[in-house]
Amino acid sequence: MNAPVLKIITPVDGSVYAERPLATEAEVLATLEKAKAAQRDWRAVAIAEREKMATAFVDAMVAEKDKVAELIAWQMGRPIRYGHGEMRGFEERARYMIAIAAKSLADIDAGPKEGFKRYIRREPLGVCLNLPAWNFPYMTALNAVLPAILAGNTVVMKHSSQTALVAEHFASAFAKGGLPADVFQFVNMTHETTDKVIRSGLVDQVGFTGSTAGGRNIMASVAGAPNFPATCLELGGKDPAYVRPDVNLAFAVENIVDGGFFNSGQSCCAMERVYVHEAVYDRFVEGVVATVNAYKLGSPTDPETTLGPVVRASAAAFIQGQIDEAVHQGAKALIDPKHFPAAKAGTPYLAPQVLVDVDHSMRVMTEETFGPAFGIMKVKSDEEAIRLMNDSEFGLTAAIWTEDVAAAEAIGDRIETGTVFMNRCDYVDPALAWTGVKATGRGASLSEVGYEQLTRPKSFHLRTKTD
Repeated sequence: MNAPVLKIITPVDGSVYAERPLATEAEVLATLEKAKAAQRDWRAVAIAEREKMATAFVDAMVAEKDKVAELIAWQMGRPIRYGHGEMRGFEERARYMIAIAAKSLADIDAGPKEGFKRYIRREPLGVCLNLPAWNFPYMTALNAVLPAILAGNTVVMKHSSQTALVAEHFASAFAKGGLPADVFQFVNMTHETTDKVIRSGLVDQVGFTGSTAGGRNIMASVAGAPNFPATCLELGGKDPAYVRPDVNLAFAVENIVDGGFFNSGQSCCAMERVYVHEAVYDRFVEGVVATVNAYKLGSPTDPETTLGPVVRASAAAFIQGQIDEAVHQGAKALIDPKHFPAAKAGTPYLAPQVLVDVDHSMRVMTEETFGPAFGIMKVKSDEEAIRLMNDSEFGLTAAIWTEDVAAAEAIGDRIETGTVFMNRCDYVDPALAWTGVKATGRGASLSEVGYEQLTRPKSFHLRTKTD
């Protein structure tokens, strides 16, 4: 009987791009046992030495940025002209997390108390199982993997089946950086095997980036584990933008369209619903349509392409279903699909779309789209915009477009979200915690706060005088 095989189907042309054997449950459990053994030694390695190896790993990755661009284009369809951007974000995050590691992981002095020495130590959790997403396959993996290793944990990565080759690239770069054997390992396995290994008691933390439904499955697996593994989950989103009347309109148009349509809209923090004050609504919509119509849909391997396919044909059908349903309910589609001849039903190549006359009775304004389409609603006030932005089960980011910093801060205080942007969107700053509220998940990555998700506090209460 042949062993089960993972097949990566490229959205470029629907062919099989790569095949890899799927690990059995026994093989994965053996991998976790090796990770647990390696962690006993790795946790004792000085942070300065961990930092050196982490820096060498980043250097090895950056040296192969052209390979990164090609792997991303063929595995998930991002235009090759944008491939280097993934490595720029990867490097920015990685070098920042290395720079703050020693400070973030240092003991916390509880202050003087006569006759006592008191402090809190940040201990590594142990073995971290990392389950990154395919849409930004290097950056979503980096967010957890490198800080986990810097904190003294070992990591086993099961990357998305769509971008499994990225895990191999991580392993190669870590080896070039001198990381000891078994501190980082990767496996390819089914969802069923993943469930079993989380329940095994050999996993101490699970980091997952993906859908809310996937997050609920992870939590069910964790609940069945004997050791209560920690979790950090970044899940679905439906991120809003609000355009105020005092906005720099041209700047807002350019950046909101980019925030909604970059990576074919396949971003957890993509702008998926836009609320525009009536004073600038007509001009905003006009600018958006002109900007979207300037995109070139085509093969991601073509350097002229600015909008690639979505990840698979079923995703394109789902997105088009949201659009068609909204139009049937009274929305107006402003982009003529004939302007994008590469679009073809039954394939991942989907024409972008902008919808007006939308409301929150439509799935396109409430359900995650994860594609090159968004709806625009006219509003009369900040109050109305706040109410609509909060009318969502998700809360990852929200973007306010205004020239008034005080107004942005006041509005931001009232939005149920993990990150408040002003005059930017679709960006992850490694100095700030990346986190969400409601069905968008739990925990945080990046920044000093991210290290708290990868360690446990251990308090030392030492009486120094006994006379």
